[in-house]
Amino acid sequence: MMTIDAKLESQYNARAAVPEHVEIQADWQRRSEQIRSSRACKLDLAYGAGNRQQLDLFPTDHKDRPLHLFLHGGYWQRGDRRANHFVAEALCAHGVNVALAGYDLCPSVGLDDIVSQVRAALAWLWRHADTLEFDPARIQVGGHSAGGHLTAMLMATHWPDHGADLPADLIHSGLAISGLYELAPLRHTSIGEALSMDTETAVRNSPALLSGCGPGPLTAAVGGLESAEFHRQADTLAEHWRSHGASVDLLEVAGTNHFTIVEELAREGVLLERALVLLEAA
Repeated sequence: MMTIDAKLESQYNARAAVPEHVEIQADWQRRSEQIRSSRACKLDLAYGAGNRQQLDLFPTDHKDRPLHLFLHGGYWQRGDRRANHFVAEALCAHGVNVALAGYDLCPSVGLDDIVSQVRAALAWLWRHADTLEFDPARIQVGGHSAGGHLTAMLMATHWPDHGADLPADLIHSGLAISGLYELAPLRHTSIGEALSMDTETAVRNSPALLSGCGPGPLTAAVGGLESAEFHRQADTLAEHWRSHGASVDLLEVAGTNHFTIVEELAREGVLLERALVLLEAA
């Protein structure tokens, strides 16, 4: 059994660092319920066989607009796409379709399975762009915490290896929020213990260690009030990917913690602005 490192545990235990996370996430639930009842949406679109392998789509009123795929957090063990529907409101108001993908959780599955599932979700969306009436050339991926990690894994994917019909530039741009990109330190925390993550799994699923990265630009955002390790994670990803020619921008969102940073995408905040700027990039 891996020994828990108290310092790393403190750095990565985001819920302990933000005791009010319960109230914050309860508000996310309330706002998500509200948007489901107030605007058109397509729920439970199956991209795979499992109950959690489903997508929810909040379309705009116009055809051929961009799509933002949002991946929820929860350290790959918790969370649900429906509790994050609130992020769609501001993006939709700016003419961006929003899809939220679910995925199976550890320990029922491993990290390799989760990465495979979100790849399948994105491939399904691209293949159904005509039916869903969005522009397949402007797909943006984004996510929070574990979803930030999954965003980077999608950005690092060589898509033709996962389907002869899939283009290498399938992803237009990415917005990873408070993500984890080098997983080895988590093996020394209660998070890694619950994931049963060995060295090989950590390396294989660490975007900061992968040499391949797609052609689209990525912004790695982190809250100004987050721990030093979350800042280091973003710095490490940017440094490594830039050395391989990728376009990676770092964004520190002042005054936000690991949870309140998401509010900047859900309203007229700095993350929403960055998402829209990325979608307009050539």
